[in-house]
Amino acid sequence: MAKKVTAEKTTSETKMLKSETKKLAKSKTKTLAQSDVKQLNMSKTRAKKIKHSYHVKDAENALLLKLKDGDVVIEMYPDVAPNHVERIKELVRAGFYNGLKFHRVIDGFMAQTGCPYGTGTGGSGKKLKAEFNSKPHMRGTVSMARSMFPDSADSQFFICFAECPWLNGQYTVWGEVTSGMEYVDMIKRGSGANGMVSNPDEIISMQVIADIDA
Repeated sequence: MAKKVTAEKTTSETKMLKSETKKLAKSKTKTLAQSDVKQLNMSKTRAKKIKHSYHVKDAENALLLKLKDGDVVIEMYPDVAPNHVERIKELVRAGFYNGLKFHRVIDGFMAQTGCPYGTGTGGSGKKLKAEFNSKPHMRGTVSMARSMFPDSADSQFFICFAECPWLNGQYTVWGEVTSGMEYVDMIKRGSGANGMVSNPDEIISMQVIADIDA
């Protein structure tokens, strides 16, 4: 997914970045027991205050992603990727993403997470039919990772650090960061062509904003 797009970017750099857009290996799957999930403890008063501090269009289709440096709000696109949005919410409500690693992070390109093994080889066990749409891959775009097969997205997703136009129409865009992108920028980067991270940062928790004071 891609190096920061600037006026000075060369053709060779663009080709290199496209070559970095590697597909996922055949996934293993893992069902996480609720006891294995990290839970966020918070008072009801604080939860209610947090919920109303974010001005989202639809709290049912917005996520609060807690990172080590701060809170990130993701507003989802149920109009163009309804099945992906529903599955993401299902996984979020099951606590699936809590504690998962940002295993692949390429500076100027994207941060990828959602593998229960932290290696990029795992998923939740449910493949999703592609919902490719006209939403472009811009800074803050949230999109599904997949293998070479269009209908292979599962639980892994990535957040773009910069515009990645070569991904448009080939990956399912299901949301965008509307607050806290500066905290996404602080996610630890990986090294090497594939951006695999040593001692990676993790998702502290993810919640549907409508559920925060439930």
